[in-house]
Amino acid sequence: MDLTIHHTFLPADDPEASLAFYRDALGFEVRNDVGYGNMRWITVGPAGQPQTSIVLHPPAVDPGLTDDERRTIAELMAKGSYTMVVLGTSDLTGTFEQVQASGAEVVQEPTDQPYGIRDCAFRDPAGTVVRINQLP
Repeated sequence: MDLTIHHTFLPADDPEASLAFYRDALGFEVRNDVGYGNMRWITVGPAGQPQTSIVLHPPAVDPGLTDDERRTIAELMAKGSYTMVVLGTSDLTGTFEQVQASGAEVVQEPTDQPYGIRDCAFRDPAGTVVRINQLP
């Protein structure tokens, strides 16, 4: 088999703030911006990697969810425990400094982990933890 990660979905309860984070702080390009009513789905991805995209989507819009489930999702997003994405870079220190300078919320400064990875972490405007690993 020859599989790649083509799209992954992350919640975005404030599309403009999420767009600013992924486009301006992380340097991703905008590939699609689709609106339906008062909702938006924004597709972003790293330049030079058109086969890999993140779709920033309205959370909890599935009509099959109950109000309790929607509240639970909102609570988990607020805690930063609903979703996570792990990115990689060849220059962790430089990337950290650039993202931090954008005003992004720092969760963890660059750290050598006991399991052999050097990484850092931020939270996007919807609470998603964005970990960035130093690539070998």
